[in-house]
Amino acid sequence: MGRNLYILAATLTLFSLVSCGLAYANFAQQPGSPGDASLWRTTGLGLFVLALLIALAGILSSLFEQAERRAEQARREKRQR
Repeated sequence: MGRNLYILAATLTLFSLVSCGLAYANFAQQPGSPGDASLWRTTGLGLFVLALLIALAGILSSLFEQAERRAEQARREKRQR
């Protein structure tokens, strides 16, 4: 589960970098372009914050999975003794 969350966070980070890159390119300032520069920057920032939250969820998921594995291993060792 944690690995999937890391991949999702990386994808959202890539999209946020593309959005911020479009904000500073001439593409966003031309008439008829989809949205203005501040909209691209806001979208990029929102995607980046979302990516950070998903990465945090991935870290916590991995930590809890590791704790569960170690607890199970400790239970097995205790039974064997």
